[in-house]
Amino acid sequence: MMTVKGKTIVVTGAGGGMGKATVELLLKNGANVVGCDLNTDSLEPFAGQKNFMAYKGNFLDEDTVKRAFKTVSEKFGSIDGLANIAGIAQSNTPIEKVSLQEFHKIMDINLTMTFLTCREAALYMKGNKTGKIVNVGSVSATRPRPGLQAYVASKGAVESFTKAMALELAPFHINVNILHPGPADTTMLGKFTAAEAEIEDTKKEIFEKSVPLGRLIQPDDIANSIKFLLSEEANMITGTILHVDGGRNI
Repeated sequence: MMTVKGKTIVVTGAGGGMGKATVELLLKNGANVVGCDLNTDSLEPFAGQKNFMAYKGNFLDEDTVKRAFKTVSEKFGSIDGLANIAGIAQSNTPIEKVSLQEFHKIMDINLTMTFLTCREAALYMKGNKTGKIVNVGSVSATRPRPGLQAYVASKGAVESFTKAMALELAPFHINVNILHPGPADTTMLGKFTAAEAEIEDTKKEIFEKSVPLGRLIQPDDIANSIKFLLSEEANMITGTILHVDGGRNI
C-alpha cells in the first residue's frame, strides 16, 4: 500500500478534473489535503472532512502563495508534499497568430506558478529535511504537436526546472519529479483544438487515436501516479519523468 497517511499535501489546480481526482484519492488514503484553485466550488463535497481545506486564490500572486503555505503549515503542522496540477491549454494556433499577451499568459500559468509554489514549498520542506514535489507537465514536451508552440515551451521549461530542483534539493531529502500526462479525457483537452474545429470529433479522431493503448487518459490514471510519487514507496525516485500517456511518447 502506497503510504501518504498523515502527510500534508498541497494540490494546485484542485478544482479541475485531474486535481479533484487527486484530492479525493489522497483524502481516501489518510492524507491532509489542501486544494488550491481560483475556483474551489467543485471541492465542496470534501468540505466536511477534518483533513481537508480548500484555499481559493490566485497563485500567480507571490503574497497569496506565501499566505497559503503559512496557513497550511499552521493548520496541519508541516508541508510534506506538493502536487502542481494547475495549468492552461493553448488553442491550436499558427505561430504568426500567437500574441505576446497569450504567450506570456501560458508561460505564467504553466511555469511561473510552478516556480512560485515550488519555491515556497522548498522553504518549509528544507526545515524538515524531507518532502516530495510532483509537477505536472505534458507528453507534448516529448512529442510536440504543431500549433501548440507556447504550451510546449512552457511544459518543456517545467521539465527542465523540475530536474534542476531535484538536484538542488536532493541534499535535503526532497524528491522532485515530473509527470507527463497524455491526452486526457477532461474539459482541458477540448481547449487544444483549433477555434473552428469540432471538439468531440477532434478528441476521437486525433487525440484518442494517437494513444497506442487505445483510449484517452482518465483523471484517476493521473491521480494514482501522483499519489505514488508522493508516497514513501518513491523515496529513491527524483529528477524522473513519469509518462502516463498510454504510450503516446513512443
